[in-house]
Amino acid sequence: MEIIFFIFIILIFLFSIIIHEVSHGAMADYLGDPTAKNEGRLTLNPIDHLDPIGSILVPLILIISRVGIIFGWAKPVPVNPFNLRDKVYGQAKVAIAGPLANILIALIFGIALRFLPFLFSARIGENLIIIFSYIVWINLLLAIFNLLPIPPLDGSHILFTFLPKQFDGLKTFLIQYQLFILLFFIFFCFGLVIPLINWIFSLIVGIPFF
Repeated sequence: MEIIFFIFIILIFLFSIIIHEVSHGAMADYLGDPTAKNEGRLTLNPIDHLDPIGSILVPLILIISRVGIIFGWAKPVPVNPFNLRDKVYGQAKVAIAGPLANILIALIFGIALRFLPFLFSARIGENLIIIFSYIVWINLLLAIFNLLPIPPLDGSHILFTFLPKQFDGLKTFLIQYQLFILLFFIFFCFGLVIPLINWIFSLIVGIPFF
């Protein structure tokens, strides 16, 4: 039973990441850059998005080891910023599309949990509540984590779009040391994000996460 639970968590995580990436590509295509579309990346077929390490191995190890952290990645969709019609805010719009997609998923399943209790009245209802709860929590995690202003996360593209010219030194520093900054945050500061995710979960669903 525990193995089945792990598989469900990985599948939820995997498809949430895929929807995140497809949303980036769809927004880029809407704004005039068909690169992702031309390369066949505007699809929910996981084979076209899987990164063997980031999509499967890393999440699996983290779940099995029970370290309290789960993260991973899919192959980023290709975006050519020079094709975007909006040269000022185009990259920020593409960047925010992924987190917004995850927030939308969290809202849909969270509202279902809160206001459609008849969906869970049957015998299978308890399992559905668990699955829906993890869909909400994981998508909130992906949205909030990716909105952090640390390269190469989406939040950094949004930050750089609005960062005044006099802060170019900060931009260079963040890009130059992005790997170290990101790993430091994940291993030493990630716990600061969990209470925020749990609070938003409770706000949407009306009950605390497990």
